[in-house]
Amino acid sequence: MALAVVLGLLPAIVAAKIDIAVEGLSSSLEANVRAYLTLTRYADRDDVSGQTLSRLTRRIRGEVADALKPFGYYDPTSRYETKRTEAGWQVTIEVEPGSAVRFSDVDIALEGPGAEDPKLLALREDGQLKPGRRLSHGAYDRKKDDLLRVARNRGYVEAKLTRHELLIDLEARRATANLTLATGPRYSFGDITISQDVLRPDLMNRLIRFEEGEPYSLDALLTTQYALDDSQYFSTAEVQTGAIDREAHTIPVTIFAQPGKKHRYTASVGYGTDTKARGRLAWNNRRINDRGHRSEVELTASSVLTDISARYIIPIDDIALEKLEGGGGWKREELGDLISTQLGAAVGITEILGNWQRVLSVYVVEEESRLPESARRDFLIIPAISYATLPFGKIGWQPRRWTLFAELSGSPSTFGSDASYLRFRAEAERIFDIDQNWHVRLRGQLGASWVADFSELPASQRFFAGGDRSVRGFALNELSPVDGDGNRIGARHLLTGTVELERNLPRNFRGAVFYDIGNAINDFNDPLEYSVGVGLRYQVAVVSLGVDVAQPLSESGRGPRLHLFMSALF
Repeated sequence: MALAVVLGLLPAIVAAKIDIAVEGLSSSLEANVRAYLTLTRYADRDDVSGQTLSRLTRRIRGEVADALKPFGYYDPTSRYETKRTEAGWQVTIEVEPGSAVRFSDVDIALEGPGAEDPKLLALREDGQLKPGRRLSHGAYDRKKDDLLRVARNRGYVEAKLTRHELLIDLEARRATANLTLATGPRYSFGDITISQDVLRPDLMNRLIRFEEGEPYSLDALLTTQYALDDSQYFSTAEVQTGAIDREAHTIPVTIFAQPGKKHRYTASVGYGTDTKARGRLAWNNRRINDRGHRSEVELTASSVLTDISARYIIPIDDIALEKLEGGGGWKREELGDLISTQLGAAVGITEILGNWQRVLSVYVVEEESRLPESARRDFLIIPAISYATLPFGKIGWQPRRWTLFAELSGSPSTFGSDASYLRFRAEAERIFDIDQNWHVRLRGQLGASWVADFSELPASQRFFAGGDRSVRGFALNELSPVDGDGNRIGARHLLTGTVELERNLPRNFRGAVFYDIGNAINDFNDPLEYSVGVGLRYQVAVVSLGVDVAQPLSESGRGPRLHLFMSALF
């Protein structure tokens, strides 16, 4: 403490910033200590005098003790040292948290009509609170909140905690938690009133995710709101509950929906090392009639792709998710040293099967596959079936942390196609949250084709690797087998994978380090290319930016490659 007295005697005009080091604690405990320290709020100020610093450091022991109590540490020992450096002040805090208080008894009781509800029983037994675990005030409070949230979401809208006790014996270092949830009666949906003049009533009803008489559920209200918003038929849609009927145990619902603009025009521009400058124009007619029919016309252009397409969409069954559509278009695409030009038409039906979206389609196309020295033209009839995970918000309010897409297609000569082949491709992505700021992203691609004579496989059906969304460090579609003239002609199969560690940064930035591996190959025993790199991402409402620098490791003598992605939506 003598040092603190000396600091207090320094002239008030001596001022500098404060560097704080906390030692002896885990990252979560250290973060809470820093949040409690008054000293933290002065760390970036440049007007901290010795006298002010002395006053702030006298609070350290009490604030450290308060910061550790929510984690079960009630008797910590802390000491600190303050030094003057060229950059400012250095405050080092050493903490010994001591022995933690642990739960000795946990009693969570359910009473009332919901006592046997499976969701509540699962929550009671999930192990967040159990004997032997270190006391956590946060876990105790979350358990209280979760019991009430789940009960009310399940229709027990009068649920309340009739007992909530946390008893702590500091001498014995033990805690007892007692919680009793009285669920009260389970409510159901009452009268449903819909006010809108956009769709026929029978079609509008298909957007509603609940029925009169079903158990009341907040999730059902939320998914209905998502369906209305995502349908594109309405400018605003509100799902409101009315006054509850305590005698009938019902809750009425009123839905108000205003028509959206019939025509929607969008444009986007961007730049990427794969595509160079690119742009997209689209026109949607979102309300052709009261049966929900829509049409879309789109133009996409870049240095490697030109695509003009039109579609007519007829909603079926669940009109927010299921549809019958037909359309056609013209596309020119550079694939390695091949140029694919396609003119065709397609018809498809999209259906929902549980948590999956299935698409059955048939594509009829005339395709030219051109190399510098030769060209081939094929007439193809391509039936296909694909499965994909439903996007966020379609089946609940929780964001999806994984996605999967798989497609099987082919062009049998028995249908009149010039080429006969079978093709499979799949893409998957999974995000793991280490904590609030650190994340691991896994991404992979798998492709395979079966064809008697590879030269008969059209350019658009061959596999290539390399580029921003593939094996970085290599150019777009650079990874491919070559023919006798050195042309990159694509492969029968594809295999790529990515492991990416991401860190959230201030102001909507995100940093990343990654490892990519993969190749377009004719045999699954062929060697794979691989690279490592670092990246920076930035994204706000209509603007996204990504910069990656990747170094190939599988080929000696190659330097790092910059991958740049920018886009803006209008």
